[in-house]
Amino acid sequence: MAKQGKKPEAGQKPMSGMERLSLRVSSMINHPIAQLDRSVTIHRLDTDGQREWDELLTILSDTDGIDMTINDEDESITLEWEAASDEDRAVEADDMELAEPPPPF
Repeated sequence: MAKQGKKPEAGQKPMSGMERLSLRVSSMINHPIAQLDRSVTIHRLDTDGQREWDELLTILSDTDGIDMTINDEDESITLEWEAASDEDRAVEADDMELAEPPPPF
């Protein structure tokens, strides 16, 4: 039986290197353990291009609220952040005032 590889559907373009790297980093940052520790170490993979890695470092260094440490020994980066304050918390639906009255139906 032959192995079926995943082929992009017609009309779909493959993900760019930066899109793959962004998804990986976002997944690592949003992981429950990273959220509890408010810290994550991200390693550069062989599949990460130098241009994409440099762009990621620029984006992260420009992001407010994130402390970035570059680990020279293994070319990884460690991100740390503070817990969100009450002022930064997400707005809940009960906290919002509706601009228009609800529809009568």
